[in-house]
Amino acid sequence: MSAPDFDLGMAQKALESQPFSRLLQARITEFGDGVATLELDIRPELHQQNGFVHGGVLAYAADNALTFAAGASLGPSVLTSGFSIQYVRPAQGTTLSARAEVVNAGRRQAVVRVDLSVRDEAGAQKVCAVAQGTVLTV
Repeated sequence: MSAPDFDLGMAQKALESQPFSRLLQARITEFGDGVATLELDIRPELHQQNGFVHGGVLAYAADNALTFAAGASLGPSVLTSGFSIQYVRPAQGTTLSARAEVVNAGRRQAVVRVDLSVRDEAGAQKVCAVAQGTVLTV
């Protein structure tokens, strides 16, 4: 299920080539076999008015993580064709993690599920959102 010519190093370079990902200081911590984990440190400028991580930041993390997970199966030339996200609880903590896993992959399309969680200073993790999307080869 893994795309042999697309490894963690290439995934990191692809992420670093995205200006918005650099702005958010996102990083890939896991990649391969239809799985990808994207993380970013939570800082005040990523909050909304009530002090929670902005939903747009969560949606970014879900979108990018699911695309990288699909790329681990289909290869690097992929784009998200659509996704939905459900916010489970307000996101508060020190680190946001989006772990994506391919549910089903064909030759040109993959369906991917993402669990988004926040980690606090003690290391405890809580799910804050779940997402599912479809990724296509280009």
